[in-house]
Amino acid sequence: MTDKIDKGPAAAPAGPGPSGTPYEAIKAIPVRHYGRWVSGVVVVALLAWLVYAFANGNIIWKTVGDKLFDPAVLSGLGNTVIISVSSMALGLALGILFAVMRLSKNPVTNSVAWLYIWFFRGTPVYVQLLVWFNLSLIFQYINLGPIYKNETVDVMTPFMVALLGLGLNEGAYMAEIVRAGIQSVEEGQTEASHALGMTQTQTMRRVVLPQAMRVIIPPTGNEFINMLKTSSLVSAVQYTELLRSTSNIGNTAGAIMEMLFVASIWYLALTSVFSVGQYYLERRYARGSLRSLPPTPFQRLKANLNMFRRTEVAR
Repeated sequence: MTDKIDKGPAAAPAGPGPSGTPYEAIKAIPVRHYGRWVSGVVVVALLAWLVYAFANGNIIWKTVGDKLFDPAVLSGLGNTVIISVSSMALGLALGILFAVMRLSKNPVTNSVAWLYIWFFRGTPVYVQLLVWFNLSLIFQYINLGPIYKNETVDVMTPFMVALLGLGLNEGAYMAEIVRAGIQSVEEGQTEASHALGMTQTQTMRRVVLPQAMRVIIPPTGNEFINMLKTSSLVSAVQYTELLRSTSNIGNTAGAIMEMLFVASIWYLALTSVFSVGQYYLERRYARGSLRSLPPTPFQRLKANLNMFRRTEVAR
C-alpha cells in the first residue's frame, strides 16, 4: 500500500472541487503604480529642460573642451591632489595622536586634546587659512632657538599656509573619528593584550587600531573626498590649485563660466576616482565582520552578462 503525500492546495489538480464545481486557474493581475510613472516622467522632463537650458545658454562649450587639458589646468589639478593628500596625511597623523590623548587618563593631555579639537572644529577653515597667511603681522621671525630661525614671510609660503590650514583643521575632525573607532573595540581585547604582556603602545598598534579601522575607514574616506573640494579655498592664500588656475585663465580669456565648468568636471573626476578607491578599501576592512562580501559592480555586471549568454544559448 502506497502512502499518499498531501501537497497542499497549491498542488491540487485542475478538476471538480468538493462541491462538484471545477477549480479555476488563478489569474494574477499586477498592481499598477501610476505614481511611479508620473514622478518618473516629471523627473525626466525636468532633466531635459535643464539640459536644454544649458545647451542653449550663453556658454561656449567648445572652450570647455579646448581648455580641459590645458597645461595650466593640469598643473593646478596636480597641485590640488598634492595639497589634498598632504593635508589628509597630516590630519590623520594628528587625529591618531589627539584621539589617544583624548582617551588618556592624564588630565593634562586630555585637556590639551579637548582644547585642540574644540578650537579647530569651532572656527571656519577659511578663517584659519587667513590667520596662517597673515601670521607675519604677529611674528616677524620664527625663532626656534639654535634649531631654526627665519623670517615668517619666507617660511609661510602658499603651500605651507595651505598645508597647516587644511591639515590642522582636518586633524580635529579625524581625532573624533579615530576616537569613535577606538571606543568601538571591546575593552576585553585590551585586557587580554595586557594579560599577554603587551604594553599600552603595542596593544594600540597591534590589537586596537587594526580592529578599529573598520569603523574609521568609511568616515575617513568621506573626509578625504571633502578635502578635495575644500582645497579650493586655498586659492585665497595664493596657492595655485585647480580653482585658481582655471580662474586665472577665465579672467584672462573672458571665459569665466566656461572655466568654472572645467574646474567642476575635474573635481567630479577626482571625487569619482577616489570614491572607487574608498569602496574597495572599505570592502577590504569589512572582510572580518561579514561572512560573505557583497559582489562588486564588476562582479554583478559579469554575472548579468553570463546569465544573458546562458539565456541566449538556451533559446
